[in-house]
Order: sequence, then C-alpha cells, then structure tokens
Amino acid sequence: MFPLHCDTCKILSGSAYTLNQIVPKDTLSFSKGGDSLKHYTYQGESGKDVNCYYCPNCTSHIYHHQTVMGPDTVIVRTALLPQAVKDFQPSAEIFGRAKMSWEKEVAQTFDTLPPS
Repeated sequence: MFPLHCDTCKILSGSAYTLNQIVPKDTLSFSKGGDSLKHYTYQGESGKDVNCYYCPNCTSHIYHHQTVMGPDTVIVRTALLPQAVKDFQPSAEIFGRAKMSWEKEVAQTFDTLPPS
C-alpha cells in the first residue's frame, strides 16, 4: 500500500492523499458492480493517459490505469478493501513532492512515480 500525494488524487478524495495498491491487471476482480463502472481519461504529468474507473452510483474511484506504467498494471484504491485498513502498511509514498508541509514521512518517498 502506498499513500499517493498527487494533486489530482487530493482533489478527487478531498484529502491530503489517497491509499493505493499497484496490482497486476489480470488479478483485479469484483464481487459485484464491476461491469457497471464508468470511466474517464485525463493526461498525467508524464503526458500519457490516466484512465480512471469509478462507481456510477456513489462516484467512488475504484482503480485507475496509468498508461505510463504499461498495459498490465492498475492502481487500486486500497482503503476500499476491508482487510487493507487494518492489515496493510505503507511501503512507499508517491508524488512526495506534493505532500502537505505538515505530513510526516511514513515510508520511502519518491518525488513522482517509483522507478520501474
């Protein structure tokens, strides 16, 4: 799990960061509602597309695919997973350069995305 401090995530969540998990795309599955997700695309800092998938009922962002990371990886909002809130620990902080000044470092921090 990693806190993501980019400005887009702050705006979408209304918070200082979002909690995320990078997973292989082929391991992502849904118990219900996966077929009804909506999506939109914006240009990330890399200049490449970021595809965001969200619930059309509650508008929670479920996962996103940053094309800069390749076709086989997605980023899942970890806090939406019941076991994550109590069992997962941060392994890195991403887009640390956008952290708010009062935030303490909780894991190795990368200015932008970690190296591939």
